[in-house]
Amino acid sequence: MAYLGTPPQSGFITTAKQRVTSSTNAYVDLDHAISSIADVIVFVNFVKQDTTNLTLTTSTRITLGATLVSSDIVEIHYLGKAVNTQTPGTATVTNDMLAGSIANDKLAGSIANSKLANSSVSINGSTLALGGSLTGIGENNLPAFKAVMSSSQSISNSSGTKINFDTEELDNNGSGGGAYDTSNKRWTPNVGGYYYILASALIEHGDAAGEYGSLYIEKGGNQVIANRLPGLYYNISTSLMVAGIVHMNGSSDWLECHIWQNHGSARTLDPNIDYTTFMGFKIFGT
Repeated sequence: MAYLGTPPQSGFITTAKQRVTSSTNAYVDLDHAISSIADVIVFVNFVKQDTTNLTLTTSTRITLGATLVSSDIVEIHYLGKAVNTQTPGTATVTNDMLAGSIANDKLAGSIANSKLANSSVSINGSTLALGGSLTGIGENNLPAFKAVMSSSQSISNSSGTKINFDTEELDNNGSGGGAYDTSNKRWTPNVGGYYYILASALIEHGDAAGEYGSLYIEKGGNQVIANRLPGLYYNISTSLMVAGIVHMNGSSDWLECHIWQNHGSARTLDPNIDYTTFMGFKIFGT
């Protein structure tokens, strides 16, 4: 259809308004806070009220010049507050319209993943997969394990001995299964990354000065973390501990815990789980 002048509009910007009925008060409470009585026009029974008869008692209450009766109709027109009566059409919101920030609570449940161009969002250098997994932000530190001994173990003199960590207290490979092998007393996480590993052992007392013990972790048969403690003193049990960060290739790398002592004869390793334990978990990376 042809027309002259400005094209007809499908929506308009209009000032906000409020209607109050059935009130018997000498005031009206506002839906929107204002800073001055000049921010509104007040009508009582469709007659504009003189601002000299109105008092802004608080930012959300106007005291009128007289008490209302229940049949009175009060309308408040907000001069400084506009309402858009037109909903933006499909595909009409541009990047410029979105300039600025969007609060997190406005994203939750309001924007479908399918409406976003990419399958992930970068947040401070970390990647958040939409509707899926989370990478780089608060990782769950899996795989993880903790193993303990079920009974005492004899430790040979001057010979490395693999500690018999034959009982699992924790074993989670990150996908619902386990990665610790109680038969071989070793951990094969099969997920690449950097891991924090800790082991401790309580060894029976020695009886001569100069004796010492060494606790160490092997990766694939090679020592990667070790700690040596001199002084397996007479009549005093000694606690050894070792900890460090190890990189695992995610396929063939495995870890075992070994101990060495030079008492001159075998010593006994105490299975007390407060002192003798083997554990680890992923920190980050691949």
